[in-house]
Amino acid sequence: MPGVSSFRSTLSRAARGALAGMVAAFTALAVAELVAGPVRPAAGPVTVVGGAVIDRTPAAVKDFAIRTFGENDKAVLQLGIVALLAAVAVGLGLLALSHRRAGAAGVLLFGIVGSAAALSRPDSTGIGDALPSIAGALAGAVALYVLASKASPAPTSADADGQAGAEAWNRRGFLVAAAVTGAAAASAGALGRFFTGRRGEGAVASRNSLVLPTPSSPAPALPSGVQLQVAGISPFTTPTSDFYRVDTALTVPKVDARTWRLRIHGKGVTVPRTYSLDQLLARPLIERDITLTCVSNEVGGPYVGTARWLGVPLAELLEEAGVRPPSEGGKADQLVARSVDGMTLGSPVEDVLDGRDAILAVGMNGEPLPFDHGFPVRMLVPGLYGYVSACKWITDIELTTFDAYDSYWVRRRWARRAPIKTQARIDTPKPFARPAAGPVTVAGVAWAQHRGITRVEIRVGDAPWQDADLAPQAGIDTWRQWSYRWNATPGGHTLTVRATDGTGQPQTEQRTRTVPDGAGGWHSVFVTVHRTTREAGPPEKPAHRHSGPTTNHPSNPLDTSLQGATRHEQHEDPPHHDRRSRGSPAALLPRRVLGLR
Repeated sequence: MPGVSSFRSTLSRAARGALAGMVAAFTALAVAELVAGPVRPAAGPVTVVGGAVIDRTPAAVKDFAIRTFGENDKAVLQLGIVALLAAVAVGLGLLALSHRRAGAAGVLLFGIVGSAAALSRPDSTGIGDALPSIAGALAGAVALYVLASKASPAPTSADADGQAGAEAWNRRGFLVAAAVTGAAAASAGALGRFFTGRRGEGAVASRNSLVLPTPSSPAPALPSGVQLQVAGISPFTTPTSDFYRVDTALTVPKVDARTWRLRIHGKGVTVPRTYSLDQLLARPLIERDITLTCVSNEVGGPYVGTARWLGVPLAELLEEAGVRPPSEGGKADQLVARSVDGMTLGSPVEDVLDGRDAILAVGMNGEPLPFDHGFPVRMLVPGLYGYVSACKWITDIELTTFDAYDSYWVRRRWARRAPIKTQARIDTPKPFARPAAGPVTVAGVAWAQHRGITRVEIRVGDAPWQDADLAPQAGIDTWRQWSYRWNATPGGHTLTVRATDGTGQPQTEQRTRTVPDGAGGWHSVFVTVHRTTREAGPPEKPAHRHSGPTTNHPSNPLDTSLQGATRHEQHEDPPHHDRRSRGSPAALLPRRVLGLR
């Protein structure tokens, strides 16, 4: 049938065009990877384009990504970029069937976009960062041109048999060319990965060989009972592997500690300084338990954790450089910390120099910092949200003013100053839990860094507030565990918690968004208490009929106990429903954007 034959021929030709485009795109990315290995791995096109997308994404969208995807937000972004490239590659492949030059030009256009993105990155080292995108685009354009010519053969004979023979030969030729091109691209990509790995070997070796000094000021011993023996409560010290990570780095920087340097300069600096890691380690170090909180943390969210940090007091370094706080006539009121990837965070100089334990950390929970958490050095300022204080992979400290410079997140409509808000969280029972009637332990954590927690209260439904029992306080810069013994009665109940900080200020009830300076409001969970077997079970049936013990219903698998309200729930919550129950699957993660640090 001529119609069916024509359709099959058109479909076969389109499939070859789509395959040509996909192979060409794979070739472009593989060659770019190969060139980026020795040049600079972070200059790869997917990384630089992804970084440019993050930089231009509105704060509300970034917040949605963190809430929805958690610590997988970066992987989702990269998959999205690759999917978009695949779709465009198919389109260019189809175009190249009829217009090979136009298709190849389209590939080159993407190379220009990648080059522009690479050169616009704050961590760009110069024109060399454009080479991966340019080389990849050239290789992809050539591959598409050649494969498209194979996919669109010209018959060598007018008769049917001759035409069939010519098309069969060209199909074989196309498939051979596509296979050879794909194999060569795979080899190039593998070689690029090898070069990238080799570049990171020095950083890995420098971390593995690092021996942390004994602190001259060890962390005070934790009080007995600081960790409550309650199932389901967060551990007082968060394991390093579970500590949240929220930042904008698509690829984690691997910095060689042997070549790392920190520069201190700017307004009011009378003696500019540059330090190596060995010089910092030779100074007296302090060790402190400090709780960090991300500003993207929703009410009841997971982006908070406590670790034991080891580092150099930041105030001492600044004072040696001649820096004075504004209250004492200092010229600078903002400290801008810069990361090796170009991220900038701005901290109030007054806060850094007011006597709190602001440090340049080199150790976390007894080991050198992991690469994910800023190796070799990161900054910490207790009491401030991470986006204005916790610079990872820090390499530069500039003293300036808030009027003169807006840091990365301030340019994206986040607040310049961001002290951590008082918050309390219910860790157990989980939302939609079905505990049996009788004594139920409600427990969780509360935090108000640099002010401390002096009171936590629980409310069941609309009943009066009741004081919870507090675990001993390890310090004003850490969270504090709490528990409440509840005599649960059958039915549905909303449990709500609130805390009071060390200044006597109670936690606000008003729900606020994370933008611009952190979420506010009380945390609640909804549970259904069922009757015990003795209370609810019917009279025991005769022995010849099976009657097993009543079992608890399974908890709802969508445990959102660590998520917080969605944006549509900021001002109104449904009755008898956990405010966080419509939270995203990100709450299932044990810890964390594109997002904030």
